[in-house]
Amino acid sequence: MAEPSELSAIRRPVKSPAAFRTISEVAEELDVPQHVLRFWESKFPQVKPLKRGGGRRYYRPEDVVLLRRIRQCLYQEGYTIKGVQRLLREGALRSPTPVSVQGALPILPAANDTDEDDESDLPPDSADSEREGEMLAALEELRDELIEMREILRRHRRR
Repeated sequence: MAEPSELSAIRRPVKSPAAFRTISEVAEELDVPQHVLRFWESKFPQVKPLKRGGGRRYYRPEDVVLLRRIRQCLYQEGYTIKGVQRLLREGALRSPTPVSVQGALPILPAANDTDEDDESDLPPDSADSEREGEMLAALEELRDELIEMREILRRHRRR
């Protein structure tokens, strides 16, 4: 039997942050099973590992960052798959901190932030009112999801 000091000497060398990772390395790093990563690939088209001969997956550093954000939203912030898909569509997971304090709402860009959807062709009051409408719609959708989750919890407690 090897001594603990000997075991630490035979561990894999640490890869460069820019190195590609295998599915087993990513699964270990994120503490999720490999099949979960493959499932997430099917649900989140933004996750696109390179596939080599025999179907081996190699994840780019940006794939790992995105997967870490997806994991955070699903496991720590309580988002559903649909909720994370919506955050990705809206670009809310682009920043290093994808959700606000306590995970209640995604961070929304400030009114003066520039985004891919440049609103400079709209008068300032129209852009502000459009942004307010988007925020209101997002809050209403969140409220509906919370109501649905409350009903699920009620049904579960009745069992």
